[in-house]
Amino acid sequence: MGDEKGVKIGLECHAQLLTKSKLFCGCSSDYRNAKPNTHVCPVCLGLPGALPVINMQALRYAIKVAIALQCEIQHKTLFYRKNYFYPDLPRGFQISQYDYPIGLNGKVSIEVGDGECGERIIRIKRVHLEEDPGKLIYPGTISTSKYVLVDYNRSGIPLVEIVTEPDLRTPREARIFLAKIRSILEYLGVFNGDLEGAMRVDANISLGGGERVEIKNISSLKGVERALSYEITRQRNMMRRGMKITQETRFYDEERGVTVAMRTKEFEQDYRYFPEPDLVEIRIDDSLIASLKAEIPEMPDEKMRRFISQYSLGSEHARALTEDIHIADFYEAVASEIDPQMSATWIADVLKGELNYRDMSMREAMKRISPNDMVRILRYLKAGEIAERAAVEVIREMLDHGGSPDEIIKRRGLARMSMEELKIAVSEVIHENNAAVADLKSGRKEALNFLVGQVMKKTGGRADPKEARKLLEERLL
Repeated sequence: MGDEKGVKIGLECHAQLLTKSKLFCGCSSDYRNAKPNTHVCPVCLGLPGALPVINMQALRYAIKVAIALQCEIQHKTLFYRKNYFYPDLPRGFQISQYDYPIGLNGKVSIEVGDGECGERIIRIKRVHLEEDPGKLIYPGTISTSKYVLVDYNRSGIPLVEIVTEPDLRTPREARIFLAKIRSILEYLGVFNGDLEGAMRVDANISLGGGERVEIKNISSLKGVERALSYEITRQRNMMRRGMKITQETRFYDEERGVTVAMRTKEFEQDYRYFPEPDLVEIRIDDSLIASLKAEIPEMPDEKMRRFISQYSLGSEHARALTEDIHIADFYEAVASEIDPQMSATWIADVLKGELNYRDMSMREAMKRISPNDMVRILRYLKAGEIAERAAVEVIREMLDHGGSPDEIIKRRGLARMSMEELKIAVSEVIHENNAAVADLKSGRKEALNFLVGQVMKKTGGRADPKEARKLLEERLL
């Protein structure tokens, strides 16, 4: 969807921090795949008299996030009770932050490209810590379930919440922004985006200065883009019919691809914020800020600029290689052993394309293909021992089933064929495709591409397409 005139989008991004224990108790944060309500204690269940204790690692991680997002770090931070009654909150309130967040007034630059305005600056309103609620489980679907189950294993997991100003203008920009935030968090080493439910987003949207609608708990980047696209269409259709847009909270039903009304949107005063009496205020001094700032690694934009300078890459390849820290590290390991430009092309274009097709992360892919494997494939390709198509087939086989490059090349007969074998294949293709041969001789040059394709098909990708084209031209033109 292109630029939407009058659309204002603000995001509230909730990302789980990679601490070993929960935010206010010692329960393990490794709750996935565990039986329901087994990673709980009196604190995260909100039992009377149980007192929370702040996880200092979570605090340090949140400060790092705020620094990386160029926020003003606040020297005083304080936890509040956010009061609302919902089954996933065992206490009847969520411990969050309100007047004294960790960071204020940050910014993130995103590349929107595609003939739009290029780089856009998205302002970060605030960064703060809060605890994750429990998880509601709907047997069947949300809209058809007759009852709801609650699992409190997730309750109390530390979240960093990143709130933007309403600076985003399109669903696509929202997706690009969230991909950038995910990249920054993973570069910092405080977040794992491969974990189910590790990032959830609330999206606020208004059209033409109208009332703001909030879409809650969207669990994927694609989901955010689709939910916002649907909501823009829904609101525009209502406005065309003269209907009033009311301030409300909706949820996104991914199965049906629609947003559904949940409740009238709450105002801040509805949450009755007041300071959490069981947690003292926290002072963040300059020495802590300085030490955490020194721990900030090379970030995506810095790495992209270095890749352009150090490896003489184009900006498109450099950006594609640095969006994901795991792809960036994989590329550098390969580029240190073989031509950096060749490595960039095969990793950014071929490998990353295959990952996208499979919806597979680089973290998962590296269980099946290592930098050394990629170096070996590219060395065979550079030496002319396999063709480009064969190299692609090896990568696909490894991603799908594992194995080693040598074993796959041998088992599938992907080693480049000899000139004598190629001449025989060309002769067979000429004999089997009389119509295409006649078209070529009559001047239809596109027939040559067809014949080259038939040679590649007959040889299972082992032939060099340039050599095949040359032999066909010599025989037929």
